[in-house]
Amino acid sequence: MLDIKFVRSNPDIVRENIKKKFQDEKLPLVDEVIALDEQLRAAKTRGDELRALRNNVSREIGGFMKKGLKAEAEEAKKKVAEIADELAALEKQEEESQAELTKRMMVIPNIIDPSVPIGPDDSCNVEIEKFGEPAVPDFEVPYHVDIMESMAGIDIDAARRTSGNGFYYLKGDIARLHSSILSYARDFMINKGFEYFIPPFMIHGDVVKGVMSFAEMEGMMYKIEGEDLYLIGTSEHSMVGRFIGQMLDRDQLPQTLTSYSPCFRKEVGAHGIEERGVYRIHQFEKQEMVVICEPEDSAMWFDKLWQNTVEFFRSLDIPVRTLECCSGDLADLKVKSLDVEAWSPRQKKYFEVGSCSNLGDAQARRLQIRVRDKEKGNYFPHTLNNTVVAPPRMLIAFLENNLQADGTVRIPAPLRMYMGGQEKLVPKK
Repeated sequence: MLDIKFVRSNPDIVRENIKKKFQDEKLPLVDEVIALDEQLRAAKTRGDELRALRNNVSREIGGFMKKGLKAEAEEAKKKVAEIADELAALEKQEEESQAELTKRMMVIPNIIDPSVPIGPDDSCNVEIEKFGEPAVPDFEVPYHVDIMESMAGIDIDAARRTSGNGFYYLKGDIARLHSSILSYARDFMINKGFEYFIPPFMIHGDVVKGVMSFAEMEGMMYKIEGEDLYLIGTSEHSMVGRFIGQMLDRDQLPQTLTSYSPCFRKEVGAHGIEERGVYRIHQFEKQEMVVICEPEDSAMWFDKLWQNTVEFFRSLDIPVRTLECCSGDLADLKVKSLDVEAWSPRQKKYFEVGSCSNLGDAQARRLQIRVRDKEKGNYFPHTLNNTVVAPPRMLIAFLENNLQADGTVRIPAPLRMYMGGQEKLVPKK
């Protein structure tokens, strides 16, 4: 959410940013919030005048009573009552105007970074760099579910019976591989100096509204019926929400956090849920990284975060590339975003396995997370998040890139200690 003072002083910049986001339907919001802001400020000014007048008249009543001027005192009391009525109406108007102002401000997109490429959708995302050599073996690479089934490692039919499409049972070596990747990711980030967390997997509605846009919320979040609780779509939601309403000291920054959680997503949209596969599903697990930092440091942390993901995947011999997300592909709260994509030898193309985002002070402003500074005044920190690894998609990349001609799957050295010393997975079928 933008600062209303910024919108008031820079309406043309806000309008131009909306156009860059290809959201022209939101252009009228700029004039609407400016008009509501004027109403709200006028109401507050009038309210202050009335309160001062009420105090003066109230003092007069005491003077009239001391002098025995009962008629004058009664007239003054009537005036105080009239002022009270006007104040009550004014306060109600302020409350309504503030609600309408906030409602509109919450859907005006954040100002994107000047470096963001302009385009309407992900087809305009820009490749930045490749890491590792994408290779296509001289043997056929099966579909990832077929590889898992050869290891007796997945049961989608049973999951469909218990839960429907978008779920799976992992078992045996594949389940152990899944857990090993997460354990390695945990230790990888701890060794980078990040503090490890397991957060709540459900959060209140005010936290949800603080960490994501309404459009994302509707398309992603599962609501717990009858309670003010939502299942998290990623641990970033809990981790940033942890600081809601808090005042941090400058020496508490940066907060560098890494967290494990299951993630629950509706996955509403044209892409749909896969009936056979683990690429787009309702439930998965993920290791995340979150940073809360000084505004001037967020660009530096953005680069560090995505580089961590690249290093993690390359340590497991998986070629990756980075893509700069264009303006139309950015969620409304994001200032800048970069996707990490892994190479698929079967499809002979890259696919998304992680996303790094700088949200500026948008989440901090919504959640009222502030930093205490006696010299320059309190301010909002910046928040960033990035995927270390999400094993369902990672499993696809891992299995395809480490598959051997005889059907075995090589286990790179960093994972072997988590796999009981195994150097390869051997088909059971």
